[in-house]
Amino acid sequence: MTTNNRHDTPYEVALIGAGPIGIELAVGLKRAGVPYIHFDAAQLGYTMGWWPRNTHFFSTTERLAISGVPIQNNHQGRITGEEYLAYLRSVVEQFDLAIQTYEPVTGLQRDETGFTVTTGPISGERSYLARNVVLAIGDMHWPKRLEIAGEDLSHVSHYFHDPHDYFRRRLLIVGGKNSAVEAALRCWRGGAQVTISYRRPTFDYNRVKHWLLPDLNAQIEAGTIGFLANTAPLRITPAYVELECLNDDGEPTGKTIRHATDAVLLATGFRGDQSLLEQTGVRFHGPNRVPEFDPATMETNVPGLYLAGTVAAGVQQRYTLFIENCHDHVAKIVTAVCGRSCGPLGDVAARTYDLRFEQFEAN
Repeated sequence: MTTNNRHDTPYEVALIGAGPIGIELAVGLKRAGVPYIHFDAAQLGYTMGWWPRNTHFFSTTERLAISGVPIQNNHQGRITGEEYLAYLRSVVEQFDLAIQTYEPVTGLQRDETGFTVTTGPISGERSYLARNVVLAIGDMHWPKRLEIAGEDLSHVSHYFHDPHDYFRRRLLIVGGKNSAVEAALRCWRGGAQVTISYRRPTFDYNRVKHWLLPDLNAQIEAGTIGFLANTAPLRITPAYVELECLNDDGEPTGKTIRHATDAVLLATGFRGDQSLLEQTGVRFHGPNRVPEFDPATMETNVPGLYLAGTVAAGVQQRYTLFIENCHDHVAKIVTAVCGRSCGPLGDVAARTYDLRFEQFEAN
C-alpha cells in the first residue's frame, strides 16, 4: 500500500547504490526471486561519470565483468570509463533492472521488524519499508580536502576532467600516486607545462602502476615535467602556490618556496560518506574506520544491514578493495538473505554463484 509518499508494503531488500557491485547484486536478487527496491543518489555508475575522459581501467575486462556478462570490445584490451558505463547500461537493460536513480537515501532507521528508508528525490521526501538493507555506496563521495587557503579558487580543482583544459597552461599537480602520475603524463602530452609537488622524496613503485612510473621518471630526468620533491602546499593564490619544504621523513624544514602557476590540480584522493552507517549504529575500527561486518555474509553488527563493494573497506588510505575483488560479496549476501527468508531459493542462488566465482578465481 502507498499513502502519499509513504510505501507501507515492506520489501525484502532495499539496495542502495547502483555502481557495478550494486547492479550485480540486483541481478542476483532478481535471479533468486527476492522482492527488492534499488536506489541511487545520481545516475548508475556515477563515480565513473566524473572520471577524466578516455581514462582506462587498470583492471582487465574479465575482472570488471559482472553477472556472467562478458565485456566485448574491438581491441581486447583495457576499457575506458565511458565504455564501462555503456556496458553497465547494457547489463541493466538485459536484465530489465528497475533502478530509482536520482533518489538519494537520506535516512535509515531500524526497528524490530526491519528498516524505514527515507529518500529525498526532487519530487519530495518518500519513505519505504525493508526487512534488509544493502549498502553498495562505494567510497568516493567527496575529495579529501587539504583545508588550506585558496583551495576553492576557480583555477583549483580536485577533479581532472580533460588534458585539453590545460593546453599551454602552467599546471601544478599535487600528489604522487596513480591519479597524479597519469594526469601529469596526459597533460604534458596534451601541451601543458606540468610540475608535480609530492611530499615524499621519490615515487613509490608499490603505489604507482609499473607502466606509468618509468615514463614519468624519464620525463622528470629529461626536464620535460618538473618535480618538486619533499613539498606540500600551504596556501594557493591566483598567481602562485606557497609550498612548505619537508625533510625525507615528512617533517617541515622551516623553509617555503613560491611556485608560479596558472592552474592547480589537487590529486589528493577521495573519501566515502559513512553517515548512513553511523545512523544505524554500525561500529567502526581503526584509523580507516572500517565498518564491522561478518566476512562470511557481509552483514554488519546491525542485524539485516549488509555491505557490498568498497564501502566495506572504510576510508581507504591504501586501497584494498576494488571492483575486481568485490564480486564475491554478491554471492554471500544473496545466500544470507535467501537462507534467512527465501527458503530453497537460497541453495539455488548459492550453488549458481559459487560455481561462477570458482571460475572467476581460477582466472
